[in-house]
Amino acid sequence: MLGRLILSLTSIGLLVAVPGLAQAQFKPTKQVEFVVHGGPGSGNDVFARALATIIDQEKLSPVRFQVSNRPGGNSSTAASYVVSKKGDPHVIACFTNLWVVNPLLAKAATAQLSDMTPIIRLVVEPALVVVRADSPIKTMPDFIKMAKAQPGKLKWSGGSITSREAIVRQLLMKVTGTSWAFISFPSGGERLAALLGGHVDMMIVDPSEAGEQVRAGKMRAIAQVADRRLPGFPNIPTLKEAGYDIPNVPQMRGIAGSPDMPADAVAWYEGVFTKAANTPAWQKFLRDSELDGEIVRGNELKAFLAKFEVQLRDILKEASAKVVR
Repeated sequence: MLGRLILSLTSIGLLVAVPGLAQAQFKPTKQVEFVVHGGPGSGNDVFARALATIIDQEKLSPVRFQVSNRPGGNSSTAASYVVSKKGDPHVIACFTNLWVVNPLLAKAATAQLSDMTPIIRLVVEPALVVVRADSPIKTMPDFIKMAKAQPGKLKWSGGSITSREAIVRQLLMKVTGTSWAFISFPSGGERLAALLGGHVDMMIVDPSEAGEQVRAGKMRAIAQVADRRLPGFPNIPTLKEAGYDIPNVPQMRGIAGSPDMPADAVAWYEGVFTKAANTPAWQKFLRDSELDGEIVRGNELKAFLAKFEVQLRDILKEASAKVVR
């Protein structure tokens, strides 16, 4: 009797001592809702759909990942929805910088990325500064020279005032003592159309969105918002190489879960996205999109996000933005 009790207690101890044993038990029992803050065709929508397709094709999940577009409020609509699903293991989201920046600048954006459960960061996304192919602007110094000669006349298109392009503009104007207009458009397609139609002079765009237009000779890349030159644009200098020593504003994309998501569900999603990131199809997507695949998980991701928020707050203050948190 005593021997059986000791054996039982020992077995329990072994179960407790083996991390991941319970984690392996979770599998989604219904369709996974994959929330994105942009509309169809936006950068994070394309990103999420590429992942969902690979997960389905590689049979990495017993259920489908359904992309759920919840645009509005500069990501606050999507973030608020995810936060409202506390503990739900079937709700995840594709987060970007905006999920960190927006709550720092908007009092109404009460749902924060730090409220959610970090799962994995998959990429860091550089960007290109582009003009029309027939523009007299050949380099970034050309643009700054024209901006100094015509204060407030040149036009730079972008998304919201919390977007990366708006922050980069503020930083550039501060270090060069120049000024130019910022014209906001709700979608990447509208921003591109405005540039190609001659309604604005310049914009910052994701390489995946700009590559085809640049290669087709409709746009010219004059600088890169990146720490190093992209393989697809080896002759285009970074902003720092062009002579503008401003903080880099990287765009990251990753996956977060609902608040208080069970640990076994977090482990399952982490495993699925890690497997997806190692497939040839995902590696091709990264190459075609000019993205840097940099995986960060678990406690390392949690620490990174906390540090990243501090860095972004400092950059925003340097750009003279009004930080509310």
